[in-house]
Amino acid sequence: MSYAVKEMFLTLQGEGVQAGRRAIFIRFAGCNLWSGREADRARAICRFCDTDFVGVDGDGGGRFADAGALADAAAALWGQGAGAFAVLTGGEPMLQVDDALVAALHGRGFTIAIETNGTIPVHPDIDWVCVSPKAGSDVVQRHGDELKLVWPQPGHDIDAIERWDFDHWLVQPMDDASAADNVRAAIDLVLARPHWRLSLQTHKLLGLR
Repeated sequence: MSYAVKEMFLTLQGEGVQAGRRAIFIRFAGCNLWSGREADRARAICRFCDTDFVGVDGDGGGRFADAGALADAAAALWGQGAGAFAVLTGGEPMLQVDDALVAALHGRGFTIAIETNGTIPVHPDIDWVCVSPKAGSDVVQRHGDELKLVWPQPGHDIDAIERWDFDHWLVQPMDDASAADNVRAAIDLVLARPHWRLSLQTHKLLGLR
């Protein structure tokens, strides 16, 4: 299988429980909740995405002929040293992630994390699963390490979500024109439901990708 990757780069994880960790981000092209084209945003299930996942023209991106080629490129970006950590993201990475890629990344020493909308079951051998559910979608991946709820999203049933099986519960303010109000709403949610924690996009605060 070949893989379409928008971009791949070395950075620090900016969100969630793993924030601050050195990581290779592998951003896959394509998503099943929005085409990525502005003309389609108003009709999309996920209308607030702030990520460019269209095409394969970003830094480190391209079409990789097989899993070995993609894993080799990730390993080259990581360089020497232990603790190799790869974050599979998108778009929706589970449209492309398969047995071969998971095995190839593990074979090169990577711990593998994924950031997914949860509408496709996550590969069982991925080491860290972060699900960010989108209102109006059919979430089938209802267990994992980390649930990251972008807030506010009208249409979410918080009580129903809290019956899912996650180790960490994070609420992250939506980054849009109402950002200040969204921060307040996220704080209010945590104050009302203390098993949730506030997550911020620290990579934006630090000027990272």
